[in-house]
Order: sequence, then structure tokens, then C-alpha cells
Amino acid sequence: MTRKIFFRLALLALLVPLAAFPAKTKKAVFVIVDGIPADMIERLAPPAIYEIAAQGAYARAYCGGTVGRYDQTPTISAVGYASALTATWANKHNVWDNSPRPNYNYWTIFRIAKAQKKPVRTAIYSSWTDNRTVLLGEGRPETGDLKMDYAVDGLDLDEKNYPKEKDDLHIFRIDEAISEAAAEGIRNDAPDLSWVYLWYTDDAGHIYGNSDYFDEYTMKADRQIARIWEAVRYRETHFDEEWMIVVTTDHGRGPDGHHHGGQSERERTTWISTNIRPNAHFAAPLLSITDINPSICRYMGFEVPRDVRWEQDGMPFIGRADIEDLTAERHGHTIELNWKSLDDKAPATIYAATTNDFREGGTDRWTKVGKVKAGAGTFTFDASAAPEGFYKFVVVTPNNHLCCWSPAK
Repeated sequence: MTRKIFFRLALLALLVPLAAFPAKTKKAVFVIVDGIPADMIERLAPPAIYEIAAQGAYARAYCGGTVGRYDQTPTISAVGYASALTATWANKHNVWDNSPRPNYNYWTIFRIAKAQKKPVRTAIYSSWTDNRTVLLGEGRPETGDLKMDYAVDGLDLDEKNYPKEKDDLHIFRIDEAISEAAAEGIRNDAPDLSWVYLWYTDDAGHIYGNSDYFDEYTMKADRQIARIWEAVRYRETHFDEEWMIVVTTDHGRGPDGHHHGGQSERERTTWISTNIRPNAHFAAPLLSITDINPSICRYMGFEVPRDVRWEQDGMPFIGRADIEDLTAERHGHTIELNWKSLDDKAPATIYAATTNDFREGGTDRWTKVGKVKAGAGTFTFDASAAPEGFYKFVVVTPNNHLCCWSPAK
């Protein structure tokens, strides 16, 4: 009996210290480096981007929504930022060009962060001021008077210290200052959620197209990313923190490298590098720029209001997932939903709505219309009540959800 008690006490002594250690504080930063197509990244193998991926993964992704469908989205810079921020395509976030007029009813990840019960400190380090003032809508009633805790931007408006230079090199100097500020901010302030935006690579492509010059400044942008990555590693080494870093681009480029905005494969093909091990969804052709928001939210443990979450077009590329790639196709008086299963045994519950009041700040009435196993990969909805009407659908499983529209005929 004495020996049994001894072993039980010894086992308890081993287990209690492990249970007593609190979980490390989680932090996240995402970096958008503008307008670098995936084939350039893969040819140049930038050291910082690849070092980050060595801890997690790198994969091609896409922007631009679905060609020829209701969510087709221009492959333009501000449009791409909005898609990453809101996890939606342009038919929802309403940013169609670089003079953005966002629909703030589709929440950015920063509005989600600020809605958490526990305070979340946020930061933006941006070479373009409109990212904060327009896309995030800081201080606007429509965004709930969103306020960033740290903001470094406005240098694009500072013509005294950053006068225009040949080949727009003043933008590169701004990127240098922004990347240094971001690294310093992460090292010293450690915001819980940060966005870093670097601009000049897009200008290099517009001016010189596919060229040694574009290559050179892509590698220089990677050195700017390295500063941020080094700051992240410093925090993890010296503080009880775990960080997720996501590096991506907003769009690809046309064949000659000068232009973008259309739906060619190279313009639509982007990429994501992260230090977190992903799930099976993290692969071409289904990984997209809209998946960044849900992935960071999952990593950070953010609670997302159901109606906000059910409008998101992206899905998490970390953690468990049951389904991906939801589509809707009309056949007479029925609408056939199809998806790809990642866990055949997972239950999938289907909801439908015939309104789109969320777009105007209202609430849609969702009706449960069926339940199947994820492995079925399909569900047929009876639309005979309004065969030509508008419908939107959400398929919910234990580990993720997908949404899609079936526009009115």
C-alpha cells in the first residue's frame, strides 16, 4: 500500500507543474507586400519568406473571386486588401478599385478583434494612409468608432520628408521606414494583432515589368520582412508568447509584369507563407486571400458573431476543417449545393436565407433546410417556392462552415 501511495504522489508531482503552467500569450501579424506574383517568389526563393514557411508552410493561393460568377473581383490592390481584411469578395465588401468605398457591414479582422471580451491591442504599419482611414474606417460610426492602438502611416502624404523621386523610389524609402517601425513596435509594444503593408514592389512591376529591377526590389522587400520576422522571434525568445505570422500579396500580374486588374491566371495567382502548420485546405487551387482573416481569428481564439461569420467567404487554413469549396447550381426548381469533404463522417447542416439584409446593416432570417454527412458532398434544395428568387446558403459542420449565393435569375 505504501509503495502505491508513493508512486501516486510521484506521478502527481510530475503532472501538477505541467498543469500549473499557463498557456503562452498568442499574437499575430500579417504582412501584405504588394503585387508579387507567385512564380516570382518561387523563382527567387526570398530567404525570409521561405524561412517563415520552413516552420509552417508556403502555398499558392488566389485572389479575384470566381471567374464569371457573382463574386468575380478585380485583381487590384485595395480590393485585395479588403478581401484579406474582411474574408469576403467585392460583391460584399464593395471595394472595386483604389478609390475605395467599403461596405463596413462586412467586418474587418480589426473590428472583430475590438469586439472581444478581453481587450485586444491592435496596430497598423502602412505605407498607404487610406488603409487605416478608409479600408479599416477608423473613427467612423459605421465601424463602431474603431480605434487602432498603434498606427504608423501618413508618410505617403509627407512630401517634405519624402519628396517624389525617379521611379517612385520615395515609396521604397517609406517602406523602409514602415518596416523599421513595425519591427520596433513588435519588439517593444507587442500588439496582439498587427497589419504591415509594403508598397514599392507594385510600383517596381508597373514601371519595369518582369525585370532584374523588379527582382531586386522583391528581394529588398524580403529584407524588410526579415526585420519583422526577427522582431517576432525576439518576442518568442524573451517573452512568454507564441506568434503567428502570415505574409502574402494582394494580386499577381499580367504576363509582362507591368499590369494587373484582370482575370488571367497570373493576375489571380497569389501566395501565402506562414509559420503555423496548416491543414489540408492550405493548397492550390482552393486556398485564397479570404482565408487569412478566419485563420488568424482561429489562432487568436476570437469569437466572431454568427451573422458576421456566416458572410465570410474564406475558411481557416489552420486547425481542423471538414468541408471546402461550396458551390450552388440551379436545375429548374431545385438548387444543388456541392462541396468537397475533408471528413466524411462530420455532420453538415444546411441553412438558407432569401434576403440579403445583412448588406444594409440588417439581419437575415436563416432557416434550417437539411442535414447530411459531409461525405455526401451534395444537397438538393427545393426552390419551388421562388424558383427565380435570390438565395444564400451556409453549410455548417463541427469544425468550419462555408457560404455561397444563388443570385436571382
